[in-house]
Amino acid sequence: MTALPDPPMSQRAAPKSRPKPKSAAGTSATAPVVRGSRATGRVTIIDVAAEAGVSAMTVSRALKTPALVQEQSRQRILEAIARLGYLPNQAASTLASARSQVIAVLVPSLTNAVFIETLSGIRDYLAGAGYQFLIGETGYVRDKEEQLISTYLAHAPAGFLLSSSEQHEILNKRPGSRDIPAVRMFDLGRSQHDFSVGFSQTRAGHAVARHLVERGYRRPAFLAAQLDPRMMKRREGFRKGLLEAGIVPDIEVLLPEPTTVDMGAQLLRRVLEQHPDCDSVFCCNDDLALGALFECQRQGISVPAQMAIAGFNDLSWAACATPSITTVVTPRYDIGYKSAEMLVRQLKGEDIAKGRLDLGFELAVREST
Repeated sequence: MTALPDPPMSQRAAPKSRPKPKSAAGTSATAPVVRGSRATGRVTIIDVAAEAGVSAMTVSRALKTPALVQEQSRQRILEAIARLGYLPNQAASTLASARSQVIAVLVPSLTNAVFIETLSGIRDYLAGAGYQFLIGETGYVRDKEEQLISTYLAHAPAGFLLSSSEQHEILNKRPGSRDIPAVRMFDLGRSQHDFSVGFSQTRAGHAVARHLVERGYRRPAFLAAQLDPRMMKRREGFRKGLLEAGIVPDIEVLLPEPTTVDMGAQLLRRVLEQHPDCDSVFCCNDDLALGALFECQRQGISVPAQMAIAGFNDLSWAACATPSITTVVTPRYDIGYKSAEMLVRQLKGEDIAKGRLDLGFELAVREST
């Protein structure tokens, strides 16, 4: 590839002369004067060009395709950059290319271990693919989801990683979002053209119901909080499993508040007050399951002889509880990693045969059932 010569000196705009600053003693100082835009004080590519005695176009070419610039000019530009402390403006580069190297990620919570592990998977894949990511915490609030998506769209992200079908619907309704690829995490899409990575929440709930029935429990309860769509799909599968076994799913407590361990204890107390014949509970996550276990221990209820307890997600301490807690093992890290991989493949224009990637789940049967 042949380097392009700089334009003749007669065609260049002569750099403006800069008066040398005076030292405290009145003598001339030799340090260069650092200039910048009036608005921000930031050193610009024009400043670098003037310092190096070349055009702004030559500086831009040296940064993006240095092989097209003569060695002597490149050296002057590098020296000017070092003297002025110039940093290339990534935002300007994004505007010029109409594509950034940033992925927007929306998750409900940054304190929930489930989503932290998913973010770890996203981080590990994107780090090797040359992308950065912005994290938005939605708090399960639709208004906040809409606000975050609109804000990120204004920054022209390369793509989105979303944590619910509702967020996908919000994105699709926004102007200018049609050509921005997105992958939904945790929930599965309806077809291979609806890019998604996760597992069936409904089948997971169904598996817990079948397990409790097979163990001989006949008065199971469903305990849930937060009540996001994934929770309700677990409930749907659980109820279906009980109905198939001829059991009426008439014991449940549903609260819209965020889940806590203490809430698990409260929910179990409420169930036992209203349904003293309840012999088992399926808690929509492990926090509630641990709280239910603590409440059984406070009331002297033997687990699993008098009360069976099942949770969801298999958080790190579930196997360490006494008794250990039966729970659904979810592939949280892999969901993040595979979702990021699927999105980057879209960005590269690769053909994706399976746009609906079901990673499955496992039921870890332990002492609590």
